[in-house]
Order: sequence, then structure tokens, then C-alpha cells
Amino acid sequence: MTEPRARAARHKGQLNFEKELRGLLFAHGDDEDPLPETVRVLDEITTDFIIETCHAASRHATLNGRQKVKLEDFKFVVRKDDRLLGRMMELIGMEKELKEARKGFNTDEGKVGLERSGPKKRRRAMKVGEKDEDGDAGDDAEDGDDGMEDMMFGPSTSMAG
Repeated sequence: MTEPRARAARHKGQLNFEKELRGLLFAHGDDEDPLPETVRVLDEITTDFIIETCHAASRHATLNGRQKVKLEDFKFVVRKDDRLLGRMMELIGMEKELKEARKGFNTDEGKVGLERSGPKKRRRAMKVGEKDEDGDAGDDAEDGDDGMEDMMFGPSTSMAG
């Protein structure tokens, strides 16, 4: 970026990406157990890059009159690096695809007792004087009918039978 910042004292000596960098170095032909100095230097470079990018995005948001940093601010910061911007856009696209795919799955499938129109909602929805399935005015608590047999066996049959 522009100028190197002094690393904050709380981050000095702490490796943030040690595991990932060891794997990256091994994937690019280094030894399975790389030198600790190599990992430390790469970790400092990576951490400094992330900090500088976040500061630049924050600066851009401030210049645009916003207090919150948006994705557009990060796109603006990396706009001159085609490779980085392309990878960023690819990851954003994959995140959107995954989010859409998750929406397609029925997450409450197989869960017992989570039907939308439970006995309480039915009682609230009934008008004054209207009869429910039992033929009474919805006083299921009085006759011992808590609606469990409706959830387990369906509204057409009951356990008391």
C-alpha cells in the first residue's frame, strides 16, 4: 500500500494465519515444516495487507460521508489490481450462489411440533362464538385437548376416539 505502519503491540509476535500459510507454502513447493521465520514474515505481510486495505476502505467510506464500510469501498480500494478484484468478484458470486442454494432447502423438514397453525394460533384466529373442530368454542385446555393428537395423528382422528 502507501506506507508501512508500525505493527500494534498487541499483534506483535502473534501469528494470525500460521496454519493457512504453512499449507500454502507446502502447496507451492516448500518443505512440509517451513522455517518459523518464513511463516512469521508472511504472516506479518498478510496481516499488514489486510489492515491497510481495511484502513483504505474506511478512508473511502469517510470521504463519501458514511460511517459504515460497504463492500463497494473494498472494490474501490482494489480496483487497480485486476487479479485481486476478479477473485473478489468471484468469491462474492459464489457467496450469493450458496445463499440462494440454502434458501432452496426446507430447513424445518423433519422437526416435530413446528406446524404453522398450532392450537394457540387457531384459537387467536377464531372469532367470538365460532366453533372449532371439537365443536366447542376453543376451550381446549378445559377438556384436556392440548392439540397434541392433532399434531401427531392429524386433525381427522383423535386418540380418545
